[in-house]
Amino acid sequence: MPHVLIAGYQHETNTFAPSLADWAAFTRGDSFPAFERGPAMQERHSGVNIPIAGFIEAARRRGWTLVPSAWAGAIPSSYVTRDAFERIAAAICEDVVEACANGLDAIYLDLHGAAVAEHAPDSEGELLARLRAIVGPQVPIVASLDLHANVTQRMLREADALVSYRTYPHVDMALTGERAADLLARRLRAGRKEPQHARRLPFLIPLNAQSTWMQPAQGLYEQLAELDRTHGTVLSFCMGFPASDFDECAPMVWGHGERAEAAVERLFALVAEPTQWAQDVLPAREAVAQAITLAAHASQPVVIADTQDNPGAGGDSNTTGLLHALRAQGAGRRYPGQVALGLMYDAAAARAAFEAGVGAELELALGTAVPTFTGEASDPPVRGRYKVLSVSTGTCTLTGPMMTGLTVQLGACACLEIDGIRVAVVSGKKQLLDRQLLRLVGIHAEQMRIIVVKSSNHFRADFQPHASHVLVAKAAGPMAADPADLPWRHLPASIRRRP
Repeated sequence: MPHVLIAGYQHETNTFAPSLADWAAFTRGDSFPAFERGPAMQERHSGVNIPIAGFIEAARRRGWTLVPSAWAGAIPSSYVTRDAFERIAAAICEDVVEACANGLDAIYLDLHGAAVAEHAPDSEGELLARLRAIVGPQVPIVASLDLHANVTQRMLREADALVSYRTYPHVDMALTGERAADLLARRLRAGRKEPQHARRLPFLIPLNAQSTWMQPAQGLYEQLAELDRTHGTVLSFCMGFPASDFDECAPMVWGHGERAEAAVERLFALVAEPTQWAQDVLPAREAVAQAITLAAHASQPVVIADTQDNPGAGGDSNTTGLLHALRAQGAGRRYPGQVALGLMYDAAAARAAFEAGVGAELELALGTAVPTFTGEASDPPVRGRYKVLSVSTGTCTLTGPMMTGLTVQLGACACLEIDGIRVAVVSGKKQLLDRQLLRLVGIHAEQMRIIVVKSSNHFRADFQPHASHVLVAKAAGPMAADPADLPWRHLPASIRRRP
């Protein structure tokens, strides 16, 4: 049976964001499991809805022998530091050298595909190239990718096969790991790299237009699956992460199989029609006004996505534009105790509330004014008197469709109330993609009239089925809803900033 080394490196890099992904970001264990190496890594990642877990289960069914290396993941932010990347790459490369000495038949990597290091713009391509230099051309290397990967020619060249998620929110992560195992099995049977074909789209697609819960993406991925059935291929369409300032930031279509060229060209023709990729984003004040009106007659919450402070896309989950808008329009006075916002990353406020305890009242300046892509700071902190409604040590196991079974550590947390608005304040960064993250501090989403989520689209998997309406709001923050607003320096002129 084949001996397959497994490893992972997950980071989505917004090069315009304020915070770097240093080594500590990969070891905290707040949004992703903390860096781990060896058999304990395989054990920790089994049974969770992430790609490596799906690969592990598929490999077990096939009787493959797994050689666990290292897995590293950090919440999206600005560049991965040189130190962090080199630590991660060195650990994986050292394990591959050792595995080769004992007999290695293949490598599987759980990659994101949009990680930009300070010294390596295409850091996944760099990692793949280093591994290829160790194992040579005959040992297969297969990787799974996030749907937001910015797939490079180097990645396609160095790997034997790549496959990406087909859902956003990413509810098929473990399934994508299984697809990677299928691709590896195909490669091992063939004894050679399958034919491959790829086409890059000439424009960027805004994140809020990419949801597979809506058209056009929903229908396009259905057609992708049908093309696979017809052509015997394994196709992928990465819509890309439109905030990574390097020369290969753009959506990509590619596929593997004897009829890959025909299938890819057909899919490319479908996805490359630009007018279908329009997005619907509201100014913050207008979104709040609409939510207040809609909530009066709704039987379920109105959800507002604070997309430009999405910590899943490079924000720090700490801006205050929506909280200011809620207060200014009296949302909490209209619906006292039924308006919630989260997650607000403010470790100092969370610690103060945790130490003061339930029932305490604190004078706080909540949130942070951060640099934004416009060159100006975001809204100022929200100053006032807050009541502590609940506190928590911050350990939470997710139960929603994304990352099901993952346990996150958010440190001291609290529910603070001001003017009838409840704010979930945390000491660790995590996108609000699961209702358990609100329940952690005693906020039950189903009982709210209005909920502001610091997320762009992942919240839809667990919140939208329980919402009456979903609005996407544009408050000042570090993640541009419109890629054309960003001050690009390295994106080539051949790639349009919007469809």
